[in-house]
Amino acid sequence: MPVSPARSAALEILLRVEKTGAYASELLHSARLNALSTADHGLATELVMGVLRWRSVLDEHIAAHSKSSLAKFDLEVLTALRLGAYQLIFFDRVPKHAAVNESVELVKHARKRSAAGMVNAVLRAISQSAPCVSEHIDSCAAHPEWLVKRWTETYGIEPGKEICNYDQTPPRAAIRVTGRSVIEELRQDGIKLEPGGLLRSALVVRDGDITQTKAFREHRVLIQDEGSQLVALLVGKGRRILDCCAAPGGKTRIVAEQNPDSTVVALELHPHRSKLLRKLVPNYNVRVIAADARQLPLAMKFDRVLVDAPCTGTGTLARNPDIKWRLKGDDVHRLQKYQVEILSAAMNRVASGGRVIYSTCSLEPEENEEVVDRVLSDNPSFLVTDCRDELDRLKRAGELIVDDVESLLRGPFLRTIPGIHPCDGFFAAVLEGNAARL
Repeated sequence: MPVSPARSAALEILLRVEKTGAYASELLHSARLNALSTADHGLATELVMGVLRWRSVLDEHIAAHSKSSLAKFDLEVLTALRLGAYQLIFFDRVPKHAAVNESVELVKHARKRSAAGMVNAVLRAISQSAPCVSEHIDSCAAHPEWLVKRWTETYGIEPGKEICNYDQTPPRAAIRVTGRSVIEELRQDGIKLEPGGLLRSALVVRDGDITQTKAFREHRVLIQDEGSQLVALLVGKGRRILDCCAAPGGKTRIVAEQNPDSTVVALELHPHRSKLLRKLVPNYNVRVIAADARQLPLAMKFDRVLVDAPCTGTGTLARNPDIKWRLKGDDVHRLQKYQVEILSAAMNRVASGGRVIYSTCSLEPEENEEVVDRVLSDNPSFLVTDCRDELDRLKRAGELIVDDVESLLRGPFLRTIPGIHPCDGFFAAVLEGNAARL
């Protein structure tokens, strides 16, 4: 019996995520899925992201109706069970028998035919006992306990719950648009847009698949979270600007747009990501270099330096739910060392009186405030500048449309919180060099 293309693709992607550490969001937009119809691509996306968002909850239901420990299952079998359980618990448009039968066929096609009977029995038991809609399930239960504990201790119990709720809701795509002609083109392509929640130049896709439009394929429109756009706008103006960790290039492009007559240097460690970055900024004043930001191959100094550091990405779990299952507590401290090295190197390239904008998409203080504190202790010629000043500047310019600017601040730092703000979780600090001491 044939398996639906969408479910087959979903199984393949989930297995690659587990086996290779690849990111589901990237695999879902790879050329390997080009053969899928729009409907099948949409279903595959919903299945993959749904399983990753609710994996721990699905495993609880599977374990409750299985005679064997989940640790004893082959990965192909467990993944097929998760796909079936997700459809039974969270889908109300898929007939239960179809969800069960398709998962059984997936196991057979994966050459695990001996497990077909068990998969059938477990899923039929789940179909008789599982809740019909996701509203009955606590979002916090779909996160590693250690992460939820961190967030509630750092931000409070209610914000912690809001973060978890946001993570479990498929986020809508945000784009940045600077010309009316592109908006009209997207509307003609069937894309329905509405104003963003943070920025005047941001729009949110209410309906339609923007990745299938000509404007997206030609890189005239980029999908970029509003929090990410806001971080790029904090860079402000400068004659020479350095973006230390530039790929995939959304922030670089905004910086170049804001500084059309300036020199913008974009650094990226991995050559293949540098090639992607070049495709996104071909018509901008950007020089792309493949190099390690900790060992900057540059002699010149810069007025503005953006360090959008590699991080755990815990502020982006709504878009990247696979992160929460591969992340370990030690990763936070391992990355902190890397972040300190990058930021310290960047500060050595700042011109007299210049600024460094340090940012992450992490919710963890160790990657944010603690990195800033550590670096400043070794670089007394720099001081923290209150992000309120930059937010007020954007507010006066009509770019920032949030009424409560104070809510975007945590001390002198920018801090967006998923569920509290209409965007992913971003942190930013503005560090200014003391001209007299540099």
